[in-house]
Amino acid sequence: MTTALGGGVWTDHRADRSWTQNAIRLIEADATRSADTHLLRFPLPTWSTSSGGIDLYLKDESTHITGSLKHRLARSLFLYALCNGWIRQGAPVIEASSGSTAVSEAYFAALIGVPFVAVMPRTTSASKVALIERQGGRCHFVDAAGEVYTAAADLARQTGGHFIDQFTMAERATDWRGNNNIAESIFTQLADERHPVPTWVVVGAGTGGTSATIGRYIRYRRHPTWLAVVDPENSVFAPAYATGDPTVSSSTGSRIEGIGRPRVEPSFVSQVIDAMVTVPDAASIATARLVSDVLGRRVGGSTGTNMWGAFALVAQMAAAGRPGSVVTLLCDAGDRYGDTYFDDAWVAAQGISLDAPRAVLDEFWADGSWPTGSGPTGSGPTA
Repeated sequence: MTTALGGGVWTDHRADRSWTQNAIRLIEADATRSADTHLLRFPLPTWSTSSGGIDLYLKDESTHITGSLKHRLARSLFLYALCNGWIRQGAPVIEASSGSTAVSEAYFAALIGVPFVAVMPRTTSASKVALIERQGGRCHFVDAAGEVYTAAADLARQTGGHFIDQFTMAERATDWRGNNNIAESIFTQLADERHPVPTWVVVGAGTGGTSATIGRYIRYRRHPTWLAVVDPENSVFAPAYATGDPTVSSSTGSRIEGIGRPRVEPSFVSQVIDAMVTVPDAASIATARLVSDVLGRRVGGSTGTNMWGAFALVAQMAAAGRPGSVVTLLCDAGDRYGDTYFDDAWVAAQGISLDAPRAVLDEFWADGSWPTGSGPTGSGPTA
């Protein structure tokens, strides 16, 4: 409402504030209804019990209502945008994503009653499109993957909507000091374990938001914990970390969905990372299959990447006779990848052989050994 006031113009946005307050209430109520995700103790072979024991944990993010770690990010992005006044009643929210982030964002958009549009390449699989549409979102297609950012920003301008931009906003949208973020949740759930402060936390990087949150929280709470980031084949985060060059790019995308990027995203904060592990795609897939067999349920490829890095660190700790705990993430369930990572024909069509990583995993399982030169690069107590 706009009225004249003392020769000037007074614009009243109190109605807009009322809608925003209700939208925030809906998101907070949704979080209150949801219990925290489980921290699973992953069963290691008996050799891990020597020297005081090494424990390995999986933070199971697949139990979020939208099925993945990205549920936390989407909630934070929506709250951040609402509190900044960027999301408005009736105006669409736009994102550049064809994956789990878009699925989770579509859920929150429907929850507060605004339209959601995911901008993605035309080659995106029908199953991914269906997951987004099932949550009430609409998909907007572009011809090339590199066009999604510009197209999303253009669409937001044309519709009067908001480009929520996960790759820029991820590291700033989450309250890294606490407020039940994933780092605080991990440390709270470990409180009664025999090694309550982990030696390592291992995560992948897609936007960079999760590694930034955990790395900042570790420093803020002054924990003697080290952060390792695993990076899949064809991603640029590890080369950028090694060289200090944030402009490095790749023309080939990662096969491991949810992590790895062809460019260094604005939310990637390399300074909070203590070590990085480059993981071949064959290793990610072979490890996802092993972990699925041990747990009795399928996990996604990014969990395989995480666990390959975690196994390498557990092996280094065992070789050094260092007891402690390692925590990593179960990012999403493997049911979404039955026609890719768990399909032998698809793996063969990609030119991937799982023989070499299987041999490494077999030796690790037998005696805790790990190949020299296949561990993390950077600082840390065992790196």
